[in-house]
Amino acid sequence: MDILLSYLLLFFVVVVLISIREVKQYQRGVKFTFGKFSQLVEPGWRLVIPVFQKMTKVDIRVKAVDVPDQEAITQDNISVSVNAVVYYQVSDSSRAILEVENFYYAVSQLAQTTMRNAVGEVSLDQLLRDRDEIALKIKEIVDKKTDPWGIKIESVELKDVVLPQDLKRTMAKEAEAERERRAVVIKAKGEVTASDNLAKAAHTLATSPGALHLRTLQAINDLSSDQSNTTIWMVPIESIKAMESISKK
Repeated sequence: MDILLSYLLLFFVVVVLISIREVKQYQRGVKFTFGKFSQLVEPGWRLVIPVFQKMTKVDIRVKAVDVPDQEAITQDNISVSVNAVVYYQVSDSSRAILEVENFYYAVSQLAQTTMRNAVGEVSLDQLLRDRDEIALKIKEIVDKKTDPWGIKIESVELKDVVLPQDLKRTMAKEAEAERERRAVVIKAKGEVTASDNLAKAAHTLATSPGALHLRTLQAINDLSSDQSNTTIWMVPIESIKAMESISKK
């Protein structure tokens, strides 16, 4: 009888030892009894009776899903390649196990489809300019659809937008043409300003007695400062005729 009790005690100890399951702080356990969901297990050492019970551990830390390059066509019919990263966290471990077979794969596929649809609703200029707003829109859509799975989408970030090489060259030409246009406009504005100043100077010289003579003397002084300059004097034809008439008299 004592031997039987010893065997029973040993059997009980072995069953307890093999029934111990450790749930870490960043995990939650989903326990099933006879195939039915029984309870959500908190961190610590827990007993799971072999054969009758089973427990699945769920990591509740924030995870990153790398969304690979997705070929999409924008609203203005331009083919682009877009990739992104999705950060999510399991908010309800029981629903993440009961409602979806593989929540990691499901989130990845849903993010890919949503991203292609979101890119198709905007033009290329909007995609390049409003990336944060588009990423926020993708987050809201994915978060709403994954809520029944017990998944909380933390954020969505568009990493890169790859354009075709021909389109890149076209955009470079457009940017170059825009810069040339600005240079021409600036030069024309400078010429207008210069002509306005010259007109004001001419008006001042014409209305001020002796001003033109003083300006002529100043120009002669500037020329005489350098001995290598050659000065050409232009005398009005009327002065020459007046001198000829004086000499004849």
